[in-house]
Amino acid sequence: MDVSSDEADDWFMESLHIYKDLHVFQLEHPTKVIEWTSEKSVCVAGYSSPKNEILELLLPLKLYAGEKQGLCAERDFKVQHGGFCDEPVECLRHIFGKSNRCVVTSGHNSSKLQVWDLGEDNSDVIKRTGVINLECTSAEGRKIASGLTDDPSVLHGSQISDVQLIELASGKVLHAVGTDSLDAVSGLQFVNANEFVICANNGTLYVGDTRDPRIEQYALQASVTRSHWNFGLKTNLPQSDLASCTVSRLSSCGQVLLSDFRKMSSLVREAQLDLQHSFPSSDVMTVTWAPALDNFLSVSGFDGTVLVFDTTCWTTDVKYPEPIFVHRGHDFSCEAKTDGAPLVVTTHVWHPWRPRTLLSAASDGSIHVWDWVDKKNSSL
Repeated sequence: MDVSSDEADDWFMESLHIYKDLHVFQLEHPTKVIEWTSEKSVCVAGYSSPKNEILELLLPLKLYAGEKQGLCAERDFKVQHGGFCDEPVECLRHIFGKSNRCVVTSGHNSSKLQVWDLGEDNSDVIKRTGVINLECTSAEGRKIASGLTDDPSVLHGSQISDVQLIELASGKVLHAVGTDSLDAVSGLQFVNANEFVICANNGTLYVGDTRDPRIEQYALQASVTRSHWNFGLKTNLPQSDLASCTVSRLSSCGQVLLSDFRKMSSLVREAQLDLQHSFPSSDVMTVTWAPALDNFLSVSGFDGTVLVFDTTCWTTDVKYPEPIFVHRGHDFSCEAKTDGAPLVVTTHVWHPWRPRTLLSAASDGSIHVWDWVDKKNSSL
């Protein structure tokens, strides 16, 4: 998006009224991953060079100062821990378990998972502590999800047929899905300690249980499977019931489908988003639910914006719903060059418990944390 100085000035004045907080940080290289490591820190990693930084960033303390913001001098992100990875990082997950200072990464075309120790207060170095070599390789890249048991484990896969649950300490395979499907994995997530959901690139959902090798499959109609799809799962981690979860699927054409696992034969809600760019890279296409707001979801990966929607009024035939908020900060604060390529938001996440706080990253290396004002629901 080409932005004139007048447009940037107008947005700056508008931002004083539409954000409760907005803080900007510039990474040396862009990231596709933002992963919470605590309620006040995130882990990011680069993907655009042969050797990439892995950083744990402390969010601006001013964000948590409440009514005493004027007395808080810390307005910037702060690098807590850092290290280097010998490959571009396409996926990164913070691992649930006894040791919560561990992340696992995967790279494009990689045949390995790398395990990293984020470090403690007496060290600022993120160290690689292990490598898990895998039998299967794929040009599609490998997705990762943390297990939800006390003993750290990782669910990973590039195709549905090679999805496995691995014990982190030993590399032992604890579970393998019972299917020969070659569908590429676009995302996967645990619902509770045993049940997990996988989304394929063609929009098919797979539901598995680590206690049973069989896997259930829920395919989309043939008319919509030509797009690339990603998904977002609304759960109450770490222990949820599958029947209480709502799943959203986002296509590269801007179609959003909402489903209830109690009745997967029909859609709960559906919408076609009014997007300027219809075919984004499926690697950066993101749809995610707000953990602390009912029925709110957000979408990015089509341009330099993050769109926030209230799905309460959606039906099964909604066309072009209006977003309740649009974060355009990456377009207007862009300083680094993107080699002529259009600026695009590469990922975004919601804060675990702050209702309207999100983090987003873009292809120029910018990373933002922002708390938006919902003028329609000022009590939220």
